[in-house]
Amino acid sequence: MKRVVDFGNKRRSINVIDNIVYSHVKDMDGNPVELKLSIMTQNGNSELKLAMQGAPVEEEKLPPRPAIVWIPGGGYRGADKNLMAAECEYLVEEGYVVASMYYRSSAQAKWPEQIKDVKTAIRFLRANADKYEIDPDRIGVMGRSAGGHLSAMAGMNAEGFDTEEWAGFSSDVQATYDMFGPVDFVALMEADEIAMRDPNHRWKTVEDTHAGAILGGDPATMKERAKSACVKYYISPKMAPILIMHGDADPLVPTSISEEFYQQICDAGMEDRADLYILKHAGHGTPEFFQPETKKIVVEFFDRYLK
Repeated sequence: MKRVVDFGNKRRSINVIDNIVYSHVKDMDGNPVELKLSIMTQNGNSELKLAMQGAPVEEEKLPPRPAIVWIPGGGYRGADKNLMAAECEYLVEEGYVVASMYYRSSAQAKWPEQIKDVKTAIRFLRANADKYEIDPDRIGVMGRSAGGHLSAMAGMNAEGFDTEEWAGFSSDVQATYDMFGPVDFVALMEADEIAMRDPNHRWKTVEDTHAGAILGGDPATMKERAKSACVKYYISPKMAPILIMHGDADPLVPTSISEEFYQQICDAGMEDRADLYILKHAGHGTPEFFQPETKKIVVEFFDRYLK
């Protein structure tokens, strides 16, 4: 069967640019570490451009697009930056540039180095906005679990976490999506302490927990030091609009953590900047978070503040 069809060319191809070094840092032993991110974007037929060996390829040039930084989870223990990046493809289809980043794990660095890495990645994108066809005035962040916490922290636009790398460029963001992030380390540690009463629980001591591992140091002072990682202490008028989603059956991060975080934002007089969705029957990153209906909420949220 032979058919001649004309489906047009409105949709542009999606390309992935991987292993872009955005920061040079050190681990706890003083060893150099290259931090990398990948960029997923609709910027034309890259393979054709390679095949043409520098010859011009006629394509409509798109205006700079808003960018969203994807921050992976993994309990701060380290997660491949691209492990779940495919779940962000729908945002690229909607006209966003998505940058998926790696940040130092709890074995490489202790808090607050992780939020410093996130802010460095944001500044890198602004410094290289022209190269990656990004609008530097429209950058958002999103992440799941540990990445949700780091997204919420970045969304507070708080001072004190910028390094000298890419100095002169802002690390502020214009919108934040927090997926079941442990935004209150103290509450998370208290929940883990209750769970550890079960001798079969995965953790035996507070320093074994995800929060304990990223904080390090003396267990006796850990809860007090954990306050520096609690997002509620950074709520201010500088906060970007935030979308929060949490499952009501999450076995790892209590739903109450997100509910209390939302209420704290409301109590600060910024209810108009926060949306909280509790997903029925959803666990920790289960498929409910990636349904078409859920993605529609996310797209509408980012469109409202980044387009």
